[in-house]
Amino acid sequence: MSWTLYPAREFARHSGDWTRLHASLAPTHASALLAAEFVAPLIEQFGRGDELLACLHDGGTVCTMAIVHPSRRGAWSTFQPAQAPVGLWLQEDGRDTATLARGLLGALPGFPLLLALTQMDPMLVPRPAEGPCTRTLDYIDTARVTLAGSFEDYWNARGKNLRGNLKKQRARLEREGIATRMVIERAPEAMAQAVADYGRLETTGWKGSEGTAVSSENAQGRYYRAMLEAMAARAAASVYRYYFGEQLVAMDLCVEDGASIVVLKTAYDESVPSNLSPTLLMREEATRRLFDAGRFERLEFYGRVMEWHTRWTEEVRTLYHVNYYRWPGVKRLHTLLDTRTKLGSRPANTTTTSL
Repeated sequence: MSWTLYPAREFARHSGDWTRLHASLAPTHASALLAAEFVAPLIEQFGRGDELLACLHDGGTVCTMAIVHPSRRGAWSTFQPAQAPVGLWLQEDGRDTATLARGLLGALPGFPLLLALTQMDPMLVPRPAEGPCTRTLDYIDTARVTLAGSFEDYWNARGKNLRGNLKKQRARLEREGIATRMVIERAPEAMAQAVADYGRLETTGWKGSEGTAVSSENAQGRYYRAMLEAMAARAAASVYRYYFGEQLVAMDLCVEDGASIVVLKTAYDESVPSNLSPTLLMREEATRRLFDAGRFERLEFYGRVMEWHTRWTEEVRTLYHVNYYRWPGVKRLHTLLDTRTKLGSRPANTTTTSL
């Protein structure tokens, strides 16, 4: 087996290999977040130019592919723009991740001491065991809903406060003569307008005031438009819109694969009265439709678990990072430095009994 490195800007030339490798995975491992149509616009919009496409060949086939870049002196990592929920690392089922990382570390230019695989999902790649040169670190907890059984059984298992609160909101809207409706769009030609509308919703809130909202004019907007159009062209994207009457009050941007639907981005109109929750009202109706349709096994959120997630589901798992070091001594030194940094960041009155 041998690793070959290419400039990541040449991804289009090798996208066929990426697609074939992605398609060869078990359905639970072939995430939409690693589809070629999801990855290519990330490189185009957020790449700095120093990213590499790494390909591992076993005989005549490619068994592992990744997008990596130099993260700091002596270290490389998987390319990880904020718009990518998981690290851009695609490996054939049954391969040992630590062995793959060791080989790639040796093939990278500049004699690096560390290769970091960031934001790995244990649903897609099993977490490697700790080893002399291998270290794993927790990243964040993330939530999902398993779409098995009936929506009624799922909903009745939610807390009374959640169910009661949304029921009261619907009753209030009905009293005020405000009809709610949800529209789902999947056509590629609808995605440009969807991203523009989504950006306007984000602009009404704190992201607008901070200048971080999605816009048709910025890299985020260009990315989501290109990605959603490409994913929709193969029936793997959906946009959920929620209305109070004729007022657009909430949106979800989603991607889909054979096993799951992933909510990438959610926005709502922050001018809506604070005692109404358009996002949760939309989420209730969307989840009901997903249960009834029976098309997907899971609804994935991927962001850091928040309080509302814990009302929606008890299913939580931990995403992780993998650090692979050239030598065991580098791992020991790095671990020691991390420990000292953590201890130094604690309040002055905090004591420890062990390291």
